[in-house]
Amino acid sequence: MNQTFTVTGMTCGHCEKAVTQAIRAVDPQAQVRIDRAQNRVEVDSTQPRAALAQAIAEEGYAVAA
Repeated sequence: MNQTFTVTGMTCGHCEKAVTQAIRAVDPQAQVRIDRAQNRVEVDSTQPRAALAQAIAEEGYAVAA
């Protein structure tokens, strides 16, 4: 299932890696696409949206919608 999150606070490649690793900790098979300029993270995952959002937030990034 494709899910899109608005994530603020990502400023560099390290941020993208941290977000990707957080998502894959919840779902190792997740496909993650990040558009830092648009503050957008697209995730193909079968895991609940709330679990993915929580994983991103625990890395210190603000997650909306």
